[in-house]
Amino acid sequence: MREIIRDSVARALAEDVGSGDLTAGLISATARFNATIVARDAMTMAGRPWVDEVMYQVDQDIEIDWQQTDSDSVAAGTTLCTVHGPARSILTAERTALNFLQLLSATATTTAEYVAAVAGTDCRILDTRKTIPGLRLAQKYAVRCGGGSNHRVGLFDAILIKENHIMSAGSIQAAIDNARDLHAELPVEIEVESLDELRDALAAHAERMLLDNFSLPMLRDAVAINRDEGDPPAELEASGGLTIDSLRAIAETGVDCISVGALTKNIHAVDLSMRFSTIGNT
Repeated sequence: MREIIRDSVARALAEDVGSGDLTAGLISATARFNATIVARDAMTMAGRPWVDEVMYQVDQDIEIDWQQTDSDSVAAGTTLCTVHGPARSILTAERTALNFLQLLSATATTTAEYVAAVAGTDCRILDTRKTIPGLRLAQKYAVRCGGGSNHRVGLFDAILIKENHIMSAGSIQAAIDNARDLHAELPVEIEVESLDELRDALAAHAERMLLDNFSLPMLRDAVAINRDEGDPPAELEASGGLTIDSLRAIAETGVDCISVGALTKNIHAVDLSMRFSTIGNT
């Protein structure tokens, strides 16, 4: 993860700073600043390692004193950290650091809202692959900060058989058999769109079912069928057509988890500010 953070920060700084911060040159080279990063919205914090790395890559003389840590729920007006160091360097780092922090805290905050909606049930909230390109692992980290769980990282670390895979293989049984022939070490998840397909997948001993756009009555029936006919029962994941308002009813059907693309794709960045004060010259 350390290397991923370093690389993503380097790309972000190259995008923003390029050949140099022209406006920072207006500030005395010897000036030093104190700065505080303040949350203007109530939020769940995520992104501290990225902020640390931004400051480090811009200038190793910048020091950060954190008052909050990732996964903390903070009220509007809360000081997240204090930054000390060369004024030019802090100004150069400001936007990139805040961009990471506002995006990842938004992901964590949205996730925390979804997790709270199913509190008291045994249902877990999962993310999806619907992430900002180049920031998947960062957003999946933020999901964990918000109390959610990660689904597969990408196409390389888990098998999820969908409609087109089934169509190409010829049947649910054939698709699952092919997956096991190629990757016997991995559990198989398969997307089903009806109770009949669920029964076919159970007969083929899939370990996990993605119940695509099932109504509440269908979800309850799926839970009962899985309990009575699964040998062993599969893990059931609800997905598609859901909102935060419908979440609890879905969780109460007895499904094991709900995957939510909105955690990482429908986010609204939290509002942060960096407030400066001059502390003299070196």
